[in-house]
Amino acid sequence: MKALIKKSILILPMAVLLFSCGNKKKDETLAENVSTETSNTKTLDIEKPQLTFGFIKLTDMAPLAIAKEKGFFEDEGLFVSVEAQSNWKNVLDRVIDGQLDGSHMLAGQPIAAGAGFGRQAELVTPFSMDLNGNGITVSNDVWSKMKPNVPKGADGKPVHPIKADALKPVIDDYKSNGKAFKMGMVFPVSTHNYEIRYWLAAAGIHPGMYTAENVQGQIDAEVLLSVTPPPQMPATLEAGTIYGYCVGEPWNQQAVFKGIGVPVTTNYDIWKNNPEKVFVMTKKFVEENPNTAVAVTKALIRAGKWLDEPGNRAEAVKILSMSQYVGADEAVLANSMTGTFEFEKGDKREMPDFNVFYKYNATYPFYSDGIWFLTQMRRWGQIPEAKPADWYGETIKDIYRPDIWTKAAKLLVEEGNIPASDIPTTDGYKPVTADFIDGTTYDAKDPIGYINSFSIGNKDKAVQ
Repeated sequence: MKALIKKSILILPMAVLLFSCGNKKKDETLAENVSTETSNTKTLDIEKPQLTFGFIKLTDMAPLAIAKEKGFFEDEGLFVSVEAQSNWKNVLDRVIDGQLDGSHMLAGQPIAAGAGFGRQAELVTPFSMDLNGNGITVSNDVWSKMKPNVPKGADGKPVHPIKADALKPVIDDYKSNGKAFKMGMVFPVSTHNYEIRYWLAAAGIHPGMYTAENVQGQIDAEVLLSVTPPPQMPATLEAGTIYGYCVGEPWNQQAVFKGIGVPVTTNYDIWKNNPEKVFVMTKKFVEENPNTAVAVTKALIRAGKWLDEPGNRAEAVKILSMSQYVGADEAVLANSMTGTFEFEKGDKREMPDFNVFYKYNATYPFYSDGIWFLTQMRRWGQIPEAKPADWYGETIKDIYRPDIWTKAAKLLVEEGNIPASDIPTTDGYKPVTADFIDGTTYDAKDPIGYINSFSIGNKDKAVQ
């Protein structure tokens, strides 16, 4: 930031005269963003300072926007452009092909690429972008049919979390009338796909299996799940093409804002403090530009910390509402970003951890998070054959790179940007947890046992 201030002082008076007319508002905005703080950053020998990163217009791209707008990239000697992408396939292809140096990405994308599902490539993630942040929304008509099946509290409002048990009679009614029940999710290897499948299956509703012949994952399905890009979800729901969807913010709150749908549960309720998006680069990029990869990770960790500091979310909402980022109304973004979440219109509830960017070691790429995605890929048939238990850990260690994260975090500790206590003491595995909507226990060190614990989905024998 010091370099920027120095350049500002040297601007010629003639330039000021030329640009003053008609640019007053812009100048005021820029002035607000100028910081006079002295940076303690110890810059590395950056191999590639000019970088282009991609993202999809979702709230959880926030660390990228904040790292750029608050000067954290610049502090590291990085000059970063961030570009919105049209869909998740485009994101993946452009990173693999080298058109993007890195990107905001679905956690399942680098994992699937390494596990052999879809387009294969060697991708790595040194940074987990957030926890939670998704919801499942249904149309007003479906909600009117679900609501009588939902228990009510003393205040007359629905008791949360709402399980898919309340949806089952609605699906059965559609089926008896010869009508398929259709819902949307954002990508076959998205958290959203696995979350909506988990929610449905926990209520005994079969969400369908994948096979080589049925890449839509609709074998034996009682609910037909299809792909819809996140920003198109509300319009697709309003058109009646789908009757519900699982998506990240702000597209659940947009349905409430437009009066076309009702969010019925969040992924915080499906799996408390679940991992969501990741930041991804190719293995080749990281090997050729190791210092750049560490510097990028440093800036993103600082952005995550800034986002979770009290009082910063209102500013974050303003930044995200800008057209070059999410571009949604501030009111819609604030519904979830400022610690609340609105279900039925007017039923706004406190959800302080709906969006987590730093707390609970949110930025650390835990192997156990990645292994969960692999278990779901196997459960639903995207991984077509049983694998040995060791395969799960070995596969994820090629993709999730906590070593890069740790190098970045230790430098931030030396600089005084984060406390040493924020570096977890871990072997890369979170403790065993039962924080799921159905109470099932997840132990990442026993992936086959976990897969076999479900009544719906593939079952595996131990493979040697």
